[in-house]
Amino acid sequence: MFLEYVTRYGNSENVISCFSIMEFLQGGTLVKKNGCEVSADEALKNKDIIGFYFSAHWCPPCRGFTPVLADMYSELVDEGAPFEIIFVSSDRSADDMFQYMMESHGDWLAIPFQSGASSNVKAKYNITGIPALVIVKKDGTLISKNGRGEVQSLGPRAFQNWSR
Repeated sequence: MFLEYVTRYGNSENVISCFSIMEFLQGGTLVKKNGCEVSADEALKNKDIIGFYFSAHWCPPCRGFTPVLADMYSELVDEGAPFEIIFVSSDRSADDMFQYMMESHGDWLAIPFQSGASSNVKAKYNITGIPALVIVKKDGTLISKNGRGEVQSLGPRAFQNWSR
């Protein structure tokens, strides 16, 4: 569907602003830190809140924030919160991405390395620096572009604010 719109309207930047982020992922795949692929539709079907985590192993502030996010994620998942994080890598290689995921990440999912969906998500939310955590509803409606600050100041209580 996305490519159909690009053909009609001339370029992806014109289309990205009017596309739901979930449409970028619909019918696609996500990867686990062990490299296994999962259906994005299946993985997200019972999730109400999704955090897109923009990060990279080579980034010192990212390496500082990732364990904080992983702790919060684990606590929320253990409580049964309808929450998922999707990692959007800025690493230099797929090997670097998976190494970072194995070393530091929670048991969350990632957009495949250097996929079109990754570029589209970065463009959709105008990501110009990392780490960044963008929080959206299941339908792609933006909740917060300051997820990182909210996690650092509120911890798991940030989820309660996002769920309102």
